[in-house]
Amino acid sequence: MALAFMIFTMLIPLTGSAMAIDHAPEPITIATMSNRIDATAKATEGKLESAYGELTGDTGHQIKGKAKQVQASAMNTAEDLKQSARSVAKNVRDAAGQAADDLS
Repeated sequence: MALAFMIFTMLIPLTGSAMAIDHAPEPITIATMSNRIDATAKATEGKLESAYGELTGDTGHQIKGKAKQVQASAMNTAEDLKQSARSVAKNVRDAAGQAADDLS
């Protein structure tokens, strides 16, 4: 029963973000959602493999599980950077449009 509870809690995605959003977020594209889902799946796979390694005492599975969790974190960071770049590009585009409107 304890193992089932542990597996269930690992499947619940973590909430919260390290980045604060001071404006309305951009719409999430299908590709971004897919990449986030892939990262969540990779993190869950890593947690399960690491837990299996801890239960069996197999350090190889523990290390592989932790590595998959790090990979998932990197995937999420890459998506965060892409989203930030899109936001900056949109702000520059909007500012350039406003400047052009002010000049005319």
